Amino acid sequence: MSNSSIDNMAMKFKALANPVRLTIFKELTQCCEVGSSCDIQRCVGDLATLVNIAPSTLSHHLKELNQAGLIDMQRAGKNMMCSVDLKVLDVLSDYFKTLPQKEKL
Repeated sequence: MSNSSIDNMAMKFKALANPVRLTIFKELTQCCEVGSSCDIQRCVGDLATLVNIAPSTLSHHLKELNQAGLIDMQRAGKNMMCSVDLKVLDVLSDYFKTLPQKEKL
């Protein structure tokens, strides 16, 4: 794995290391199964009620998730919609699959 790939994965894990961001990411992936199609989007307002934080704080957390490549954000009229690209779940899963396995004693 190259240094840029490691940096990219570290950015994803850093974003997910925050409990609020992990809760948001988990909520956005609830409908998804790895390898399946999922185009469910959630309104930022719905996510705000889930985590019960100030809008400015929620905006910061969504920005971190988006910059880490974990979520997509798109404007739909007056609403901002968030979703997870299932390829991200594959990337996270594949990362752990490529780690060397210890021999069982």
